[in-house]
Amino acid sequence: MGKIYVIRHCLAQGQSLDAPLTQKGIEQAESLADFFKGIKINRILSSPFLRAIQSIEPLSIRESMTIEIDERLSERRLSTRDLPDWYEKLQATFVDMDLKYDGGESSNEAMDRIVDVVKDAFARDVDNTLIVSHGNIISLLLKYYDMTIDFHCWKNLSNPDVYLLSPKHNEVMIERIWSSQHE
Repeated sequence: MGKIYVIRHCLAQGQSLDAPLTQKGIEQAESLADFFKGIKINRILSSPFLRAIQSIEPLSIRESMTIEIDERLSERRLSTRDLPDWYEKLQATFVDMDLKYDGGESSNEAMDRIVDVVKDAFARDVDNTLIVSHGNIISLLLKYYDMTIDFHCWKNLSNPDVYLLSPKHNEVMIERIWSSQHE
């Protein structure tokens, strides 16, 4: 099995599907491309959200690679209603993984969706796959492999952020490989 690099998108101008990167986000996307220089990437999978696609475009252009859009990498929908207290409600979903708000997904439902993408990618058995997605769903993916991941881990994610998932002795090891030095 190969390695999977899980990337949280760069700084964006909002949370909507079509929110573009900020100017700093565009610079971060270039830094991400530089970060992966020297690593042979075999596949790039991305959320359909514009900020995720724009975060990996410089690398895909540099490497002449197609970005494969996968709806399962979309950010987790907490609710279809406006939740003024969304922060507290999100925190509660890390405690009760089946908690679900109007029109939204539970943590377990969103986790299953992104874990399926990762399992499919591992099954392809290519050396290096990049997955570009969003903070909440990425934190749920990490929680799947490490139950100590919690709401505070989500809060501490950066834009961008990069985690390496690598198989070892029938387990998946998680390593955070992006740091503030890359900003």
